[in-house]
Amino acid sequence: MTSPSSSVQEARKALGQRLAEIRKAAGLTKRALAQSLDWHESKASRFESGARAPSERDLRDWCSACGAEGEAEDLVSTARGIEGMYVEWRKMERHGLKWAQESVVPLWERTERFRIYSPWLIPGPVQTASYITALLTSIRDRRGLIDDVPAAVKVRVEKQQVVYGNHKFAILLEESVLRYRIGGTDVMAGQLGYLLSAMALPSVSIGIIPQDADRSGLWPVEGFFLYDDELVNVELISAHLSVVQRHELAMYAKTFSELAELAVYGPAARELITAAIESLG
Repeated sequence: MTSPSSSVQEARKALGQRLAEIRKAAGLTKRALAQSLDWHESKASRFESGARAPSERDLRDWCSACGAEGEAEDLVSTARGIEGMYVEWRKMERHGLKWAQESVVPLWERTERFRIYSPWLIPGPVQTASYITALLTSIRDRRGLIDDVPAAVKVRVEKQQVVYGNHKFAILLEESVLRYRIGGTDVMAGQLGYLLSAMALPSVSIGIIPQDADRSGLWPVEGFFLYDDELVNVELISAHLSVVQRHELAMYAKTFSELAELAVYGPAARELITAAIESLG
């Protein structure tokens, strides 16, 4: 798969290609376009190569010079999407963890089909309050955030109501996730017990990829949330990445399907979870 950190640059290159197509369709060279806008020629070249992000004014001026005013708003919308793809945690969480949790509520509510793969943690829709508290407390301390953990936990627990609505959740976990002792023995015991209960919900499918699965074809990848076929969210150490490029969405969907084939479900998955619970003793 494409490295998550390269996604923004790929999107900028794609935008640059569109600008080049508009310019060529107008019969203009980069030099002629730049001269008409009183720009240095290198500015147009850097936009087309994706080396520099154009402003909204730049995009409108470009379209105007090419007689393609009808393309401007779509290009501006695309550029806004690109700039929103990569958001540093310090920016997203500057108002606290509660705000960061609330910011994704509309996305959760409008998504009908969730596909979630996690190699590290039990994912949000099936977390217990104690597990959430342990995670958010660690994040607060590591990133030096304001202390609004109880309020943030409340929001995340309320978000979980979507599990009981008209939404479908397909969740894939690496078996190792069941063994990481987030919050200590008691918290993990409660979390794993809740995972067994969640498996019984008609809206939830949980698959576990055994540690002894044959990974010669597909090794563990970064954790991701795929919302319908519209958006992928990836959590990096430093930032929150949103993937919107169609070809990249298709790659994540394909990878999810391939990972799903490695997983076990039903009684076999319950056996792995139960074994993890017993190991806590």
